[in-house]
Amino acid sequence: MKSLFLATAAVAALAAAPAVAQDGVGSLGITYQNTEVEAFGLEGETENAIIDAAFALPVTADWTVTLDGTFGYAFDNGAGEDNSAIDGRVHISRNFGNVRVGGFAGGTEAGDANLWSFGGEAQAYMDAITLTGSLAYETVEGSDADIWSLGGDAAYYITPGFRVNAGAGYTTVDLDGFDTDGWQANIGTEYQFADTGFSLTANYGHSELEDFDLQADTFTVGFRFSFGGDLQTRERSGADLGRSAAGIGGLVGGLLTAPAL
Repeated sequence: MKSLFLATAAVAALAAAPAVAQDGVGSLGITYQNTEVEAFGLEGETENAIIDAAFALPVTADWTVTLDGTFGYAFDNGAGEDNSAIDGRVHISRNFGNVRVGGFAGGTEAGDANLWSFGGEAQAYMDAITLTGSLAYETVEGSDADIWSLGGDAAYYITPGFRVNAGAGYTTVDLDGFDTDGWQANIGTEYQFADTGFSLTANYGHSELEDFDLQADTFTVGFRFSFGGDLQTRERSGADLGRSAAGIGGLVGGLLTAPAL
């Protein structure tokens, strides 16, 4: 089931996006990521390369299916270790004029751990602003883990090809009867070169998980190619739903591909 689902979401997004570039809306990107982790008084650092893809496919005038997926490779792991992580999601949403409402399902595989995610999301579109809210339930395969996350994101378009955004989220974890809470926050930007589909991206995120005395700071810079319109068009099509979906998957994936603290 894991291979089938991740192939449907991640591999489909990574491989099929170029094939729909003439008719669909979406993007392909490559990112460098640096994560600094502190836990129990110890520190560690990892450097990752991430390839991602996402595209939105209208099913009717109102309904859209969005696929997004990423493949990450950690440069710092030792020989014989699993240096890769893969995740993918399928979103189904309906557009009500200036509001989009939908749900998603997906999975993250990092090392020997598999995290499954299910949730709902909504976006509100204004002249130069997009507001996003989402709620996710996640569980780790083979464990009695219940993870709930609530997230929000605000994007402001200085121009249709220049976006700045900020987001925050809250997570509560029940792992085999042990409860803990965490939070995440990030700021980012993307600038698209005029009359091209190419853009530069940058983001900073901070995450903390209580009781484990764990915190992570993540810096990313990347290069992206969009098809089907400018950045604002891309988001309003539903192709960027994965950017703001709630969940702890990004933190879990980063930690599991990081070297041992």
